[in-house]
Formats: sequence, structure tokens, C-alpha cells
Amino acid sequence: MESQRNLLLIGLLFVSFLIYQQWGKDHSPKPVNTEQTTTQTQSAQSNSDVPTAPGEAKTTPADNASAHGQLITVQSDVLKLTIDTLGGDIVEADLLKYPKTEKTSDPVQLLNINGAHKYTARSGLIGDNGPDAGQSRPVYSVDKKAFTLADGQKQVTVPLTYTDKNGVVYHKLITLDKGSYDVKVDYKVTNNAANKITVQQFAELKQTTQKAKGGFFGHPNYRGGAYSSDDTRYEKYTFDDIKDKNLNITTKGGWVAMLQHYFAAAWVPPQDEKSTLYSQYKDDFAHIGFIGAKKEIAPGQTAQLKSSIWVGPELQDKMAAVAPHLDLTVDYGWLWFISQPLFKFLKFLHSLVGNWGVAIILITLIVKGVMYPLTRAQYTSMAKMRILQPKMKELRERYADDRQKQSQAMMELYKKEKVNPLGGCFPIALQMPIFIALYWAFLGSVELRHAPFFLWIHDLSAQDPYYILPVLMGISMFMIQKMSPTAVADPMQQKIMQFMPVAFTVFFLFFPSGLVLYWLVSNCVTLIQQTLIYRELEKKGLHSRDKKDKKK
Repeated sequence: MESQRNLLLIGLLFVSFLIYQQWGKDHSPKPVNTEQTTTQTQSAQSNSDVPTAPGEAKTTPADNASAHGQLITVQSDVLKLTIDTLGGDIVEADLLKYPKTEKTSDPVQLLNINGAHKYTARSGLIGDNGPDAGQSRPVYSVDKKAFTLADGQKQVTVPLTYTDKNGVVYHKLITLDKGSYDVKVDYKVTNNAANKITVQQFAELKQTTQKAKGGFFGHPNYRGGAYSSDDTRYEKYTFDDIKDKNLNITTKGGWVAMLQHYFAAAWVPPQDEKSTLYSQYKDDFAHIGFIGAKKEIAPGQTAQLKSSIWVGPELQDKMAAVAPHLDLTVDYGWLWFISQPLFKFLKFLHSLVGNWGVAIILITLIVKGVMYPLTRAQYTSMAKMRILQPKMKELRERYADDRQKQSQAMMELYKKEKVNPLGGCFPIALQMPIFIALYWAFLGSVELRHAPFFLWIHDLSAQDPYYILPVLMGISMFMIQKMSPTAVADPMQQKIMQFMPVAFTVFFLFFPSGLVLYWLVSNCVTLIQQTLIYRELEKKGLHSRDKKDKKK
């Protein structure tokens, strides 16, 4: 059928368009947001006294791996952090439940002070009396080198202490909760000086601007910054953005983050206080962070300052509980409003069957089942349009010199025969966004990373190592095409149609096996639905008349 050819062509063009659009979104220059720019300018003008990020001395640990204080470790059941007593920064983070590759037990190291690519989480107190305000940073003392979450414990805390020359005592407390990637970083400041002191909390993520490598076909492997404010739910801020212009937004709540495929680090300031989100680029390092509100502490008084940092996989439900819109760091493209509910439903199915591959098969069956009435209407409309082809040809010949009368005659024919010429297009238009939404969900969801299916499929987020699923998918597409023969007479168009299953098979060789599994099962269900629909049409005399017309 011609509609089957249109289905394949529209599918290819639509997928290519969305892939190109997403690529352009991540790589093209951002349009200037006048409202946001105005807000930032006003913020800068009204907060001219807000200090900048702390100065970068040559002995800063993030600049020179050999220049640091004592390195101590703290470990929970899911996280192992390395903390530098110089500044109390988190310089390494190992995600114990997430191996680097399927074949190794070495954990993913999200933060890293060693090697060519450095990535650390810095934090401290600046302001008039903050120990991190100058070029040098405080060296905290600690009573032991290693802290471990013991059996039966719900959390483990690293107590860091620093006392300045005026007798002010700074306690920096880093707390890991069992099963959580949300790390608490709190300060307790006791003013033993004769005068009041003023401090401000700062926290930032700092990493070399190394471009991410790899990524699936059509899915840029984004590495860069992002932020959320009371005016902007979620906005990427790339390394190029950081180089071009410093971020400067005053907001209540919000967060700043550095993202990469599947994993994120995000500083979350107190959500009930105003903070200034900032960025800067210096010495091949990109910084993105926040500066909290000023805190005055009278002599003899103690004040507390709180923040937290998410260091781990992009688990949407848990991230949403940490801060509003933090779950949007999972990149589902512009169809996120479809991808999110579909993935939540997929997670529900997985909770029932315990296998992500089986869950993908179930969601495919359910989606195809829900859309069956539309599919039935599509094939019925296609059959009716095929029957009308001789009459339509006659009208074209009769009114060959008058396009207006030809169009009027066509519309009268459609109305008389109760045929909607667009009846076969709507189901296609509805199915493609669902397919694209599932595509982004399968690629962006860390839950599918290294998730096994059966036999040779050990990672549904990776391509089929033996290309068996893509080949089966191509065969199923070829069968659908054979089952719905086209009446195209042009030899070139016929060759193009015959090549379509081959082209799709080549594309799907590089797609994650979970997506190929979805498409394969969808094709198999389509074959079954086509058989049922054609039998129904034969009973009505439509499909049999269609076949007789083709024989003529």
C-alpha cells in the first residue's frame, strides 16, 4: 500500500528530524532570553556587594593533585568519598553500586582529583570573616583517616574542625545516609571573638572542560553545567556558556549541577533562603556554584549553615525529593512530558516482573493494544482509499485543466463515500512521538544501564553485540511490507521501498538493544493486528476488492 510506504518514509524523516533538532539544541548558540538577561542584570546591580568565588591559589588541591592536606575517606553502602582536609572539599566520589563496565567490578568514579580530567566538589565559608575568603584555605583537623557506615547504623558523619587566630571555631560536618546519594554538608560556627563576625556559605563544582566522548547515534552525550532557579525550572549551561558569560542569578532555593550521561553532581542550597548562582571559567576549569546569604554571628553565639550535594546516578524519584526540578536533569529531550510517565509505567511493570526486557515487552503490548482502534481505523481508511483510486484517477483526467473543480470533485467523492483522506495519517502521527519518547527514556534512564535481558543481551542500554535483534527487526519490517504490497509502478520507487527495511536495520545496529527489542515486538504485534484487520475487512468485502483491483 502507498500508506505503508508513507509510514516508512515519514518514520525515517521524523526520526532524522528529531535527532537533528536535539543535536542542534545541544550545540547551536542559545537565543538570548531578554527577560532572564534583565533579571540577571538587575540582580548584579542590586547585589554589587556579593563576593565572587574564592580566589584560586596555586596550592589549591583542584589545581595540583600533589598539593593538598590529609586525604580521608568516608564510606556508606552506596558511596565512598575522599575528603581533603585542606578546605574540606570532596575530591573523589566512587559509586559503589555502579561498575564502570559490565565486565568489571571497579565502581564509577564521578569525582576525581587524579588523571587528566579533574572534577571536584568544593565548599567553604567566605564573607568578611570566612576562613575561605582569602587566597589560602583552612586546614581542618579530624580524629581519624577513615569513616565507615557500620552495620545497624543509618548514617555516618565526618567531623572536621578548624579554629582561627581569633578563637572562632568552625565545624564542617559531612554526613552520608544509608542508601542515599544526597550528602549533607553542614557548618556549625561558634564565635569566641570579641566582635561579631559575618560569613557566607559557598559551594561549587569544578572540572576540566573535557568534551564527552561516544554516545549513541543521535543522542549527544552531554557533559556540562545546569541550574534551576525560581524563574527557570531547568536550564543547561554548557562549558561554552561558562566561557562566554558568567552566570549571575539571585534566587530563592534552586540548585547548580554538572551533568553527564546517567550521573550527576548537584549542589543544593537551603531552599528557604536566597542564594546567588554563579559560574566562572579559569585556567581550563569550569566552575558552577552558589553563594548563600550573609550570616551574622554575635560574640559568644553559635550559628548553623546547611547545604547538600547529590553525588550519584540520576534517579528521578529520589532526586525530586531532594530539590524541586532536580529530576529534570535526566535528559528526555523535548518530549519529556511523554517520556516521564511512560518510564514511570515501565518501572511499575518492572516491579511486577523483575526484568527490564520483559517490562519493555509488556509496555509494547499495552501501547499497541491501546492504539489498536486507531490502527484498525488506519488500515480501514487505507483500504477505502485504495478502492477509490480508479474514481480519483477518472476525476483527475476529467478536470486536468481545472485544479479547483478537481479539488471540489474529490471532496464530494470523499463525502459521498464517507472517507477521510487523512484517516491513515493520524495514527502514524500519534505513534511516532511515543516511539521517540521511549527512545529518549531508554537512553537517558540509568535504571537500564547494564540491565540484562536474556541469553546474549546483558545490557539493554547498549547495542546488541551480535546484531541479532536488529536483523530480526529488519526481517519483521520486511514481512510487514510484503503483507501490505504497494501498487507503485515506478521501478525506482519500488527499489527505494525494498531498501527501507535494510536502511532501518543499519540504523538500529547502533541503537540500544532495549529500543530495538521494543521495535521488534511492536512489528510482531503489527503483523498480528494486520492479519486480524484484513480478515475483518475481507468479511466486509473491502480487502478482497482491493486485491482484485491490484490484479487488474
